[in-house]
Amino acid sequence: MTTKTILITGATDGIGLETAKRLAAGGHALLLHGRDAAKLEAARDATGGTAETFRADLSDLAQVEALAAAILDRGAPDVLINNAGVLKTARPVTESGLDARFVVNTLAPYLLTRRLLPAMPRDGRVVNLSSAAQAPVDPAALAGERRLDDMAAYSQSKLAITAWTRAMAAAHPDGPVVVSVNPGSLLATNMVREGFGIPGNDIGIGADILVRAALSEEFAGASGAYFDNDAGRFADPHRDALDEGRTAALMTAIEDLIARRA
Repeated sequence: MTTKTILITGATDGIGLETAKRLAAGGHALLLHGRDAAKLEAARDATGGTAETFRADLSDLAQVEALAAAILDRGAPDVLINNAGVLKTARPVTESGLDARFVVNTLAPYLLTRRLLPAMPRDGRVVNLSSAAQAPVDPAALAGERRLDDMAAYSQSKLAITAWTRAMAAAHPDGPVVVSVNPGSLLATNMVREGFGIPGNDIGIGADILVRAALSEEFAGASGAYFDNDAGRFADPHRDALDEGRTAALMTAIEDLIARRA
């Protein structure tokens, strides 16, 4: 198998770190993103000590821009796994007045992907972390004009990333492949432990499907698709993510927020 250069956001713990370990064991070159320098060093050690590391707070779109520039300076990856996500946070509102869940889970991966995609190979892949929890997006909440509770913000942000996955895939029919994946519900991540107070299911369930999405032939022709790992198959996401009118409005709103906040 040809080795790939793979960028994983949120790679210092949880599904991201477990995925990185499995990809490193397969001989792939890793670019690991995280917020904390010490955790990044630990992640590099845990994956063999050769990964390149990149530090950025994805709740700050200026730092996302800087991250994209740093990645492009060293050369775009073959695969981008937008894994970083947040449910509960001590700072649910960013300094720019946006909901941190929408910024980290929706806007940051969109901006990073948009910057990197033109430099990625046509047979490259973008794997976006979605969720079984998807809910219709409130435009006012996306714009920071209405506050939501943790789960509402999270589920709306996950529908939004699923919708823009489909839109970006349609805009790039010749590649790279852009797919969204529900890695599995209630896995043993910090997000699940903090958000639901339970230990969670085997985290390897999520890592396995992300490796498959990044590398397997199963996903080679699946651009725009949504894979539901709870069902173990490609499936339809929430109906709003399939609605072209709602998706077009969402894309306009995302582009407007990027233009104003980046």
